[in-house]
Amino acid sequence: MQRRYHRQSRKPPEPLVLVEKIKGAMRLVALDGAAVQLGLQSGLTLADARARVPDLAAEAHDPHSDRQFLQRIAARLGRFTPMVALDHPDGLTLDMTGCMHLFADEAALLAQVRGAISLTLRHAFGGNAAAARARARYNTSNGDVRQLPVAALEIDAAALRALRRAGLYTIGDLAARSMAAIAARFGEAAVMRLRQILGEADAPIIPRRSLPALRFERRFAEPIARTDDALLVIEALLGAARIALEERKAGGRRFAVTFYRSDGVEQQLEVETSQPVRDAALVMRLLRERIDSLRDPLDPGFGFDAIVLAIVRSDPLVERQLDSEAAEASPQDSVAALIDRLSIRLGAENILRLAPRDSHIPESSQCTFPAMELPKQPKWPQPEPESLPRPLFLFDPPQPIEAVAEVPDGPPRRFRWRRATYHVQLSEGPERIAAEWWRRKAGYEPGKGGLTRDYYRIEDSDGRRYWIFRHGLYGETASPRWFLHGLFP
Repeated sequence: MQRRYHRQSRKPPEPLVLVEKIKGAMRLVALDGAAVQLGLQSGLTLADARARVPDLAAEAHDPHSDRQFLQRIAARLGRFTPMVALDHPDGLTLDMTGCMHLFADEAALLAQVRGAISLTLRHAFGGNAAAARARARYNTSNGDVRQLPVAALEIDAAALRALRRAGLYTIGDLAARSMAAIAARFGEAAVMRLRQILGEADAPIIPRRSLPALRFERRFAEPIARTDDALLVIEALLGAARIALEERKAGGRRFAVTFYRSDGVEQQLEVETSQPVRDAALVMRLLRERIDSLRDPLDPGFGFDAIVLAIVRSDPLVERQLDSEAAEASPQDSVAALIDRLSIRLGAENILRLAPRDSHIPESSQCTFPAMELPKQPKWPQPEPESLPRPLFLFDPPQPIEAVAEVPDGPPRRFRWRRATYHVQLSEGPERIAAEWWRRKAGYEPGKGGLTRDYYRIEDSDGRRYWIFRHGLYGETASPRWFLHGLFP
């Protein structure tokens, strides 16, 4: 709702509600203050709401835009603390540990936060994230958390009803009981949430942006106005980063450089490598590639006041002994360098590599993923000794054909594909591949879970070789179908 008020120059009409289609009906999912005062509530159908309030204004609920709006607010609040966590769908948590000394008191901090985002806030302070969330959402920004209603536990509705039927209405009422008795009757979730609100258990948050593993900064008494000078500074920072990475026995995978201009504008460059590296020359080459590929050139404006290099991601890097006669790059390093350059120029999502997948179905036995990512399973599995050789070229999807066999479960004698008839001279097989019934939740059930495939490697009268399979056995289906799956060179 706040996003609607923020994006419009004029105040939206009141009362205003947001609606979403739920169970075949348009229902209210968010309401402004005026709608709440008129007795409307979430879950009510729009038709019933307008029967009560004829002039009710309604807009479609857009969760995706709301999440983006919340992300933008979180980015602004990063100036107060690096520990900003999203509390979906409409909240933010700021961990001010180690930062409160920068502000006179909590009131001064709150005033600056309000000025930074210019929104109506419901806030609360607490010794931990769970207590602060409970206070903010249940309108008790001050006072003892024991006065909060049991609804602040945010447990399932059945357990909440059971608590109220037992005469437990506040956190204090529940805290006076035995934790073992509460767990036995209302579940472990109620005990854990209660202990978090009381501060007896940790309530960690997941920051929106984790701090980089390594960070190097260079500030200037006088702004530097040449891009070449800025690149020299980055090279010096990479030299310092190399020493730190060697101490950690690690290599950088993602490097981010932020340029702070004297007029307050921030510009950031980021490069990623397919393998952990410490070589400053390699990273500089990738950064120059990135600068050359920018639509808008790196503009120093009136000069850069500071340059920051952050190693956002690092992985272990084992030292290798180079050849004493010729310290040439290995083929693996050459391929990695090529992947890095192509990913910078064309985009990491456009350079892919293949990886094995745990599946017996041929077309599902491999997958693609960005080449910049390290494969989780670096080695391809070796084929079984009794399996037939498989072609390098596969059709996706397999091509349907018409085939004739001498016996029902035998190899084809001739087949028709793309309006041409082919006569089979030699055949080998079958290689039987069952449907992956073990992946089904119910396991194996006769007649369910898919059809069996019988693969044949065949050669026609002209010497061309094909990989063909029969989809289904005659005991599984009345009319099995034939498919051409691949071609041998």
